[in-house]
Amino acid sequence: MDSRGLQIGRGAYDGWDDGDRRLARVAWCATRHLKPRAIVETGVARGLTSAIMLEALERNGEGHLWSIDLPALDRSTRSEIGAAIPSRLHDRWTYVSGTSRRRLPKLLAELGAIELFVHDSSHTTRNVSFELEQAWQSLQRGVIVADDVHLNAAFAAFTRRHADADSILADAEDARATFAIILKGL
Repeated sequence: MDSRGLQIGRGAYDGWDDGDRRLARVAWCATRHLKPRAIVETGVARGLTSAIMLEALERNGEGHLWSIDLPALDRSTRSEIGAAIPSRLHDRWTYVSGTSRRRLPKLLAELGAIELFVHDSSHTTRNVSFELEQAWQSLQRGVIVADDVHLNAAFAAFTRRHADADSILADAEDARATFAIILKGL
């Protein structure tokens, strides 16, 4: 990122935030310990969290990451999608352009089951609810990580609907946001 002159942090990607360090650590640990065959994430931006999970998959010696996201509206920012992902890890990564509402159900149906899902796309109540339900149905045994759950009531409603879901709330490193970790079958 430095070599490309790209700043990282809050608001650095066309007004959107780059991945939080604590969330990235959770994604790393989940990837290393679960040794997932399939990871799906929504929201890529420059791919800091994506790069962390791909590095963990590489160390595991197996697995693939599918990332769903809309291209940036600003054409000059579009070239930054996945910029943090080293080219040596691209064989484990598939970028799926589009909205999660249109692309996620088909992708999950094609994959059959996933072991790790990371939500970091549109944080509306409607979208978070949709993504969490889709991921939960595709998860036999694994983890969902959902960023910015403090922005609406979708996560709380999800945990009420799924009493069997063990969950943990965590503050972002700068304590300006909250993310959730949801466990299934672990």
